[in-house]
Amino acid sequence: MAEENAPAAEAASSGGSGQKPILLIALAVINMLIVAGVGFMLYKGKQKEAAEPKIEDVIKGEAETQHKEAAEEKEVVGKVVPLETFIVNLAGSKGRRVAKVNIELELKGDKAAEEIDKRKAQIRDIIIIILSSKTYEEVSTREGRDSLKNEIKDTINSFLVQGKISNVLFTEFLYN
Repeated sequence: MAEENAPAAEAASSGGSGQKPILLIALAVINMLIVAGVGFMLYKGKQKEAAEPKIEDVIKGEAETQHKEAAEEKEVVGKVVPLETFIVNLAGSKGRRVAKVNIELELKGDKAAEEIDKRKAQIRDIIIIILSSKTYEEVSTREGRDSLKNEIKDTINSFLVQGKISNVLFTEFLYN
């Protein structure tokens, strides 16, 4: 009986040892494939990072573009439309303080001049209302006059359709 059991034991031991190397090789191949896949993904990630612009490059490029646009805007002076002289009482003075102002409007757009001509009465009305709402203290400082220019520009631009005002120029500003 021992002899009968011996061949069965031999077959079991030889069959078991034959499967262990196949399983070991299969696991090694799977492991190598996983390592190669991870390596490939890391390689592609580095390539993508190198291809994408860095934030510093984007900021630098944007700053250069803005400087070029600003230089172009400064070089091109739009059409200038003079308005008639404004003489208004300043607010809070009970008629004792008067401002005499000559204004010219620098325009953006070709059709803006036509629209300004059509709406000249409206524009003069708005400017008179804005000027007469200012006190002597507000118009006597540089900051006050700059604020006044911006207020006039923004107010007129709010209802213009065909063009815009790029700048308000005071060619004469007297107050008493």
